[in-house]
Amino acid sequence: MCGRFALYSAYPKFSTKAGVPNVEEAPTPRFNVPPGTWITAIRQVSGDEPPRMDELWWGYKPKWAKGKASQPINARVETVATSGYFKSAFQKHRCLVPADGWYEWDKSTTPKQPHFICREDREPIFFAGIYTEREDGSLGCAIITEPARGSAQDVHDRMPLILDDESLEPWLDPDLTDREILRNVVHHIDAKLITHWPVSAKVNRPSGAGDESLINPA
Repeated sequence: MCGRFALYSAYPKFSTKAGVPNVEEAPTPRFNVPPGTWITAIRQVSGDEPPRMDELWWGYKPKWAKGKASQPINARVETVATSGYFKSAFQKHRCLVPADGWYEWDKSTTPKQPHFICREDREPIFFAGIYTEREDGSLGCAIITEPARGSAQDVHDRMPLILDDESLEPWLDPDLTDREILRNVVHHIDAKLITHWPVSAKVNRPSGAGDESLINPA
């Protein structure tokens, strides 16, 4: 799964790769981003416009889902294209969630040991996501997950779907709606690029977003 991540690199490191024009500012560093908060995402509204950065609510609940309908933060890659809850967004409302890494908890230890997982070269990463209009008119998103690969398997059986650079443009293209074509042109990063290390249990608390020490090896 993906239930906590970090975003602290300057936005141009992401925007240039994703084709977002005229982005110069740096984000407020967030070393512990929890669900149920506003997060930075990249989406493309139409094929005639370039991608843009927006703030989306991390929690996916379509406006037609009333009452106590679920508000998932993740969607499984195995079913996202066919699930009645997600398939419309997968077809036309795909997004990227930029990050520097994410946290998972090793269940084989007592208490569970948190790890920070990222690229070995510390380059920024892009989680594949989907978004929808919520009942209040705002946009909410979910991060797509896949079976863990590479060293991420040491910590958890799931991980966010991280796209390689060549996949960013087709993933964002709202005119690309054919599922089989998407499968052929969208790929995850090489599993050999993934690394991780144990971090302080301070990350268990969804606070201290500006605490850079959260990603330090424990």
